[in-house]
Amino acid sequence: MYRIVRNHIIDVSGMILIVLALILLSISSKIKLFNELDPSLLNLNTIFLSILIEALPFVLIGVLIAGAIQIFVTEEHIRRWIPQNKFFAVLMSCVVGALFPACECGIVPIVRRLIGKGVPLHAAIGFMLTGPLINPIVIASTYMAFGNNIKMAGLRMGLGFLIAVIISLLVSWLYKGNQLNSPIHINESHTHSEKASFSKRFWSMLIHSIDEFFDMGKYLIFGAFLAAFVQTYLPAKTLLEAGNGTISSLSIMMGLAYVLSLCSEADAFIGASFSSLFPTTAILGFLILGPMMDLKNTIMMVSVFRWKFVFGLLAIIISIIFAMLMLFNRFL
Repeated sequence: MYRIVRNHIIDVSGMILIVLALILLSISSKIKLFNELDPSLLNLNTIFLSILIEALPFVLIGVLIAGAIQIFVTEEHIRRWIPQNKFFAVLMSCVVGALFPACECGIVPIVRRLIGKGVPLHAAIGFMLTGPLINPIVIASTYMAFGNNIKMAGLRMGLGFLIAVIISLLVSWLYKGNQLNSPIHINESHTHSEKASFSKRFWSMLIHSIDEFFDMGKYLIFGAFLAAFVQTYLPAKTLLEAGNGTISSLSIMMGLAYVLSLCSEADAFIGASFSSLFPTTAILGFLILGPMMDLKNTIMMVSVFRWKFVFGLLAIIISIIFAMLMLFNRFL
């Protein structure tokens, strides 16, 4: 344990100093010395801390699950569970993701660990796309956010699942290999066989989780700050005023979903507030794109996957969602 903390001491110190400085800045408006600060800077800090506080619990849950996968799930388990057929592998991963309560930030370390254990890339992407989008918590929150309207919850779940399957199949055809930017290094001294006692394996899981948390934490902080910066200085009012037609309104709502980097468990309430301004198609674009991939999540994914794959995947996600929703709009 001491060695792991020592290895990450610089990262941890930097993270703590940044967060403490920004917390101090958030209360600085009450201190006479800081009264001259630009209000936009205080707003930037408030948004940043909101995103960070919202995301951290899910990242913590994610790294604990990733640690459990590392210690308790073997490559043999993966080979038995994952179908060899690509289509059935994608379908199974999307179904498992739909039943798995996860946020888009917390799911990144889980996906990395699954791929490191031998899960095919296309199956991991299917799990990653559906987990934050249509898990039971998200569907329930969508149902409540739209005034107990089953239609929006059903459309989000049905269209989201179909889009995730299509994207995952495209990934299986376009990309070979696991696309990780570097091999996952496993500390053998903390990896125990199935014959080891449960307490030793549980301790190893915690150590791997700590290692994963410090590894992903710095990218979460950077991504949250970048999302807060864009939210603060992006002329959102101008963008909203430009959304007159179906294409422009869908583009704007998808752009907002990417930039705002909202937690998927809460984004439906924000999406519902735009219902009087934009058509159903645009609202669905907001509800589907955000959980699949947003600005904060992109930064975290770049730390795990090759950047060409990440931006290629982003282009595929945006294109498929846009095309499917425009097609849906014709029959709406």
